[in-house]
Amino acid sequence: MKEAFYETSEWTIDVPNEFRFTENLKYLSRSSNECLFHIVDQKIYRALAFGNETLLVEISAVNEKELNVRIPGRTAPIENHVVDAVSEYIRNWFDLDTNLLPFYELAKKDPLLQRPVDQFFGLRNMGIPDLFEAIVWGILGQQINLTYAYTLKRRLVEEFGQYVQYEGKQYWLFPTPESISELTVEDLAVLRMTVKKCEYLIGVAQLMAKGELTKEKLLQANDVKTAEKMLTTIRGIGPWTANYVLMRCLRFPAAFPIDDVGLHNAIKLVLEMEGKPTKGEILNWSKAWSNWESYATFYLWRLLY
Repeated sequence: MKEAFYETSEWTIDVPNEFRFTENLKYLSRSSNECLFHIVDQKIYRALAFGNETLLVEISAVNEKELNVRIPGRTAPIENHVVDAVSEYIRNWFDLDTNLLPFYELAKKDPLLQRPVDQFFGLRNMGIPDLFEAIVWGILGQQINLTYAYTLKRRLVEEFGQYVQYEGKQYWLFPTPESISELTVEDLAVLRMTVKKCEYLIGVAQLMAKGELTKEKLLQANDVKTAEKMLTTIRGIGPWTANYVLMRCLRFPAAFPIDDVGLHNAIKLVLEMEGKPTKGEILNWSKAWSNWESYATFYLWRLLY
C-alpha cells in the first residue's frame, strides 16, 4: 500500500472556544533568549523532526477558531502521516484537547484564580511534548533564575543539537538523549554549569537511550503520585522537577509543584500578603482545585512575567 500524500504544504487545526492565540503568543514571547522557536510578525517558526523527516513549521492564526500551519519553502508533497504528526505535536504543545470550561467555572469563584483567568483568558498550559527536553529543562532550572536557565539551554542546544536552515536563519532541534548519553562530564564543561547537573543530564539521557525511561511508561502510571515516584527515583529529579515534568510534558492535571518559589510569590501578589504563604495555607486553598492543580499553578505563574 502506497503512502498517501497531502496535496498542499498548508492546513488548519481547529481550536476550542476557550483558546486565544494571542495570549499563548505572549507567553511564548516571555524570553528573548529562547532558542527552539522564533516569533516573527505574530507567527511561530519551529523545527520539528519526525523519523527521518525534519521540517520547519510555521504556526499562525487569522482568527480565534483555527490555527494555520504551513511548511515554508516546501514544494514537494507531504506524507499524510507527517501532517498528522505535526498536527498532533501542535495540539499537544498548545494543549488543545483539554476542556477548560470546568477550570474557568471553578476559577470564577476562587479568590486566587479569579484575577489570572480573567487577565489571561484563552491561555493554555503550553507544553514541552518531548520528555527529554522537559526533564532537561527542569534540571537546568534548578536553583538558578529563569534568565540564566535560558542561557544554559541555548548553550546545550547550540553545542549538541542540530538545526535546519531557511533563508539564512538557523532553526534548532533539541539534542536527542542518544547524543547526550555518549558524552562525559568533561564534554559538557563547555556549558559552564555544575558537575552535578552535567551528571544528571547524562544519567537521564542514558536511561532514555536504553528505553528504561519513556513517556509511555510514565503515562501508564495509575495516578500522579505513582508517576512522581517513578521520576524521583532518578538521580537529579526531586519533587519539584518531577511535578514540573508531569505538568508540562505528561499533562497530569493534578501535578502540583507546591514548593515552587514562583507559586508562592504569585499567591503573595494576589492576596497582597506581607510574607509568603505557608505550605499548609497553600494546601488549604488548593482543595478547591482538585484535578486542576496544574492549570491553577500555570495561571498563577503567569502573573509574574
